[in-house]
Parts: sequence; structure tokens; C-alpha cells
Amino acid sequence: MHATLRLAALAALSLCAARLPAQTSEVPMLKPEEFVILPWSWAKGSVEYMKEIRACGMNLAGLVDVKDLDAVRAAGLKCLVFDPSIHAGDAECALSAEEIGKRVDAVAARIRGRSEVFGVYLRDEPSSAVYPGLAKWSAAVKKALPGLIPYINLFPNYASPAQMGVPTYDEYLAKFIEATKAPFLSYDHYALMDDGTLRDGYFQNLEAARKASLAAGIPFWNIVLANSHFHYAEPSLGGLQFQAYTTLAYGARGLSYFTYTAPEVGNYRLAPIDQFGNKTATWDLLQNVNNQIHRVGPTYVKLKSVNVFHHPNVPKGCAGIATSKHVAELTGGDFVVGEFEDAQGAPTILVVNKDLHRSTAFSVKFKQAGGITQVNCFTGSHNAWGGENNWLAPGQGMLLYVKKP
Repeated sequence: MHATLRLAALAALSLCAARLPAQTSEVPMLKPEEFVILPWSWAKGSVEYMKEIRACGMNLAGLVDVKDLDAVRAAGLKCLVFDPSIHAGDAECALSAEEIGKRVDAVAARIRGRSEVFGVYLRDEPSSAVYPGLAKWSAAVKKALPGLIPYINLFPNYASPAQMGVPTYDEYLAKFIEATKAPFLSYDHYALMDDGTLRDGYFQNLEAARKASLAAGIPFWNIVLANSHFHYAEPSLGGLQFQAYTTLAYGARGLSYFTYTAPEVGNYRLAPIDQFGNKTATWDLLQNVNNQIHRVGPTYVKLKSVNVFHHPNVPKGCAGIATSKHVAELTGGDFVVGEFEDAQGAPTILVVNKDLHRSTAFSVKFKQAGGITQVNCFTGSHNAWGGENNWLAPGQGMLLYVKKP
């Protein structure tokens, strides 16, 4: 570039920078009662650490010790309380209801009335063999702390029958809901692999969770990857968007990331916070994705999930476009589409680009006539769909609807 032109370009850039605000304003956040976003990790006690969790777009701080509740409140967050005395391991599930009640009551006395407490952590990935014991623990929490959730997270569908204690994954979910009277369903599934592929069973797990939650009339949460370890892929914007938007397409009401702070073992790396307590590039990517959820969230949380289909490539156990309630035609790349309706029955779809590595343009035609409106994932505004908005980045989703006349 000629020196004069280079100086002019630098001057223009400086002028543009001077016009930018000194600090970006915070995106309004969904309440956890509407849609949960949390780091699946034990949160440190400092207010600064909690504020960084909130700045990353989380509305729950994760798993928190009772002594750190003041920091959670000061950061404007809620949390799940973790206390070793009420961890419902296999041995603890064999305890009497009376002993379980005593242990829960002791913790309840310390947290009752604390508005920053959203729920109480009990157990991760149990076998169905301990469901009767977990039912006692769950009942004790509901009795001692009305309105708070007893948090239990389940295996993914790639767990073995021996781990689950039953022959099938559908039975594993159904028996859990029946036994514990669970107020929600949570599971984890890590599917992005370091060879660039998607683990088989990812969409089938979403199918199973959606089916079980709809049958029981309860919401479900999905725990996804926010770091690399073992043979899992290093985080990318495409991967984080894919996990978030595919979860939304299936009608979930919660998203959790494993993990926020990298463990000091093995080959864990590129979590949002590294082993030295520093932010990584993943932190910024995760903030971007969470902010997108908060932008589309006010519209999304008012919708009812009515169908999910894939097109043109349909994974085993999933449905194709022939099942669609609202879409007549869809062309472009490879998609999963969540179909929804609002309170007035307006047809709404969430179109997700399933390609983890390439952007795609697409065209869609609704069965109902009318102009298509887009909910912008960066501003939250509702605008006529057109122009370059027919492009989706890797893993990105777009919420579109047609108003009924």
C-alpha cells in the first residue's frame, strides 16, 4: 500500500475507534427460571471470579460452597449449593429416610431464605439401582427447601447398560423421572471429537431427552463441552454454537458447560479459565454464544416445542422433513430444525447449520403464507427476513416465524 494511502487508512481506523464506546454494555440476561446457563464446575469464592462467570453470560454460578454464597449474591448470580454432607453417593442412598432428612435439614438451616440459591447438588451420573435412594434425597430437599431444585445429572446414552443398570437409555430416563418425581431432566453428552467428527448418538440423546421431558411435562438441560481433553476437539466458535443451537432446537430449557476452569490433570486444556486462572480464547467465544442465547431467549422461552426434523441427512432414530408441521421446503446445507409455536399458534422454526466447519446459505418456505420474520441473535430485534440473513456460520442457528393473519 502507498504510504499516503496507508496513513489515510490508519487515520480512518483511529476515527472509527474513537467513536466506539469505551466499554460494551452488558446484554440483558435471561433468569435461570426461564433458561439455565451455568458452568459445570465448582466455583471459587471471590466476588471477582463470580462476576467473570456472569460476564461470560452465565446466570448460575455453578456448584458453590455455602460459605461463598455472599460472593454469588454480590455478583448478581444464583447457584447450586454443594455440600459434602448431602452428596448422595451409593452408600448415602442406602441411608434411612430419617437420616437423610437430618442431613438435608442441617444444610437447609444454613441456606433457607437465601435468594441466590437456585438448588442443591445431590449426585452426578447415578446407576438406576440407586434411584430409590435418590428419591428419598430428592423428597427431603423438596420438603426442607420448597421451591429449590434437587440437582441430579444423568449419564449420556453412550453409557453401558451395566453403568445405567437397565438395558436401554429410554428406560434409564423414564425410571429416573418416575422414581424421583424429578422437576427437570439433566444429562451430559460430549460429542465433538478431535478428528473433526461428531460422536454417534448425539442427536439420538437429544431425541430421548426431549421425548422423556415432554411425556413428563418437565424441562430438560444438556451439559456440553467447553474444553478439550481425552480425544475431544479443542473449542471453536462453530463447535460451541453447534452444541448450543442444536440443544435449543430440541426445546431444552438449560445449557451447562463442562468445564469453566480447567482441571490440573491429564490433557485438559482451553477451558474458559486455564490452570493458572487466566482467561483463554474460549472465554470470549463462550461469552459470544451465551449472549446470542440471551438475545433470542425472550422469544424462545415463550415457545412450545412441537417437532424436530433433519434435512437432508437424517440420523438414525431421527425424523426427516416429511414430518414437518410448518416447513414446505428447505434447501442449502445440512440442517436440524426445531419447530415451535407461540401462544397464538404462530409457526416458528429454529434452523441450525449442522456443519461444524463450513458456512451455508439456505432458503426456506413455510406451509403458511406470509412474510417471514427473523429474531436477530445479536440484537434481539424482530425484522423481516432477507438480504444476507440467509447465511449461517458453522453450528449457527436462526429463529424465524410467520405471523398468523
